[in-house]
Amino acid sequence: MDRNAGMAQHAIQRPRRIAILGCGGSGKTVLANRLGATLNLPVTHLDALYYDDTWQPTPPTQFADQQRSLVAGDAWIIDGNYASTLPIRLAAADTVIFLDLPAATCLWGIATRRWRYRGGQHSRTGVYDRITWNFIRYVYRYRTDMAPRVRTLIAEHAAHANVLVLRSRRAVDRWSTTLPTQQPNAPHTD
Repeated sequence: MDRNAGMAQHAIQRPRRIAILGCGGSGKTVLANRLGATLNLPVTHLDALYYDDTWQPTPPTQFADQQRSLVAGDAWIIDGNYASTLPIRLAAADTVIFLDLPAATCLWGIATRRWRYRGGQHSRTGVYDRITWNFIRYVYRYRTDMAPRVRTLIAEHAAHANVLVLRSRRAVDRWSTTLPTQQPNAPHTD
C-alpha cells in the first residue's frame, strides 16, 4: 500500500505559505532557510517561538495565538512539528513538506548539528541545541509513533494544499532545486 495514500503530490508553482514538518534532525530548519532565500519569503522556526533562552516553553494558548497571527500573513515559511497546533498551519498552508527521513539519517543530523553549534545557541534560529535521551528516543521512534499521526493530520487539514513527502536528503535537494525563484521585493503572483 502507498504510504502517501490520500496526500496530494503534484508540481508546486510559486508556493507562498509553506509548512515544513518532520522529525528532529530531518533538516527542517536548513530547508526552511534555503526556501526562504530562494523564494524571498519570511521564515519562522517554531522552536524559537516555543522556547525561551532558558528552555521554558510558551504557554499553549499563547503559542497557538502566535501561530494564528503568523498564518494570517500572505506569505510565510514555518518549520516545526508541535502536533497540538499543527492544524493551524496545515489549514492555512498552500504547501506542506513532510520530511519523512529514516531515524539513522535524523540522528546523524542531530549529531552534526550538535558538533556544529557545540551545544550552544543556533545563530540563525535563536534556539539552543538541547539533546536528551528522551529526545533521542523520540527521534528513533518518530516514524513508528509520530509519523502516522502527522499523516492523519495532513489528510484531515491540508487536503487543499500541495503535499510533498520527501524521504531522503537527496530527494530534498533534488526537489528544492526545481523551485521557481523570486526576485527580492518582487510581488508574489499566482
